[in-house]
Amino acid sequence: MPSPAKPLEIGQEYPAPGEAEAIANMTAIIEAGLKTDQEPVRRGQHAKHHGCVKAEFIVEANLPENLRVGVFKEPSTFPAWIRFSNGSGNAEQPDTKGDGRGMTVKLMGVEGKKLLDDEKHTQDFLMINHPVFFVRNIPDYVDLFNVLKQSPGKAPLKFFFPSLNPFKWRLTEFKIIRAIQSNKIVNPLLVQYWSTTPYKLGSQAMKYSAKPTSPAPENLTIPESENYLREAMVEYLKTQEACFDFLVQLQTDPVKMPIEDPTVEWDSPFIKVATIKIPPQTFDSDEQMEFCEHLSYNPWHSLEAHRPLGGVNRARNLVYKTISDRRRELNQVSPQEPNGEERFPQ
Repeated sequence: MPSPAKPLEIGQEYPAPGEAEAIANMTAIIEAGLKTDQEPVRRGQHAKHHGCVKAEFIVEANLPENLRVGVFKEPSTFPAWIRFSNGSGNAEQPDTKGDGRGMTVKLMGVEGKKLLDDEKHTQDFLMINHPVFFVRNIPDYVDLFNVLKQSPGKAPLKFFFPSLNPFKWRLTEFKIIRAIQSNKIVNPLLVQYWSTTPYKLGSQAMKYSAKPTSPAPENLTIPESENYLREAMVEYLKTQEACFDFLVQLQTDPVKMPIEDPTVEWDSPFIKVATIKIPPQTFDSDEQMEFCEHLSYNPWHSLEAHRPLGGVNRARNLVYKTISDRRRELNQVSPQEPNGEERFPQ
């Protein structure tokens, strides 16, 4: 009689056999798919940025003891560079096309040993404007990239519907990607973003989110401009600041709130741990947009206290580092860790 499976535990990972080989295969597929005829060579995903803006990340005072971990240990203010982007790997995609949108936050002046050694004083938080991810695990991720490789530039319908057998259809994932890709927004500064994947919070596990608190003008409509999201940010930040509450969500049930399946939305409450303030500024000079192009964001730019969890994040460890290094090589750009003191023409 087989022994019963061990019960799942809070904050614990459960890698599948053969995972390392699958991640290596996926990394090779993604690297081979880089559009090296571009100048500069762009990211494989989130290729089009609307801009990188200066911000402050202000950790709350009087947090509960169980939340005082890592960057949230003490009331502090960290300078930050925040990159807003489209989700597509097409850097020329017009903003009028529905797509996921990204918000990536790089804190600077973060002391302590990091999981990667290419940046010594940063902590990155990566988010999209949808609460769940559209791939369950690494084998599915490999299947997706194989389909994309076979039919470049086309919707990967074979991934979602691999055969006529409906029991093999990935309907949940199909609904998620449809929701993400049909989404249109009016201003990146006025929508909520989620991590979708889990991370450590000391001995606990968390997901996180950035929720806007800035007032949104009424009766906003989507312009026809191909770059209207950057233009909306430029106009907004001319005269006013943008603010977000930074929230964490703790894993309270290892079955209903799994570590290894980011297509499942957790249902525990969000708790505010910090405020993000983006002051009025000009950020769209050619020099600053080029700086934004070459910034490296990686969830493994992290303290051990916020280690990425789950298969999708384990894949990102190799994929992001490999692609970032390759892009820098092709673009002839040296790695440079930002410190918040960068200045650009206005």
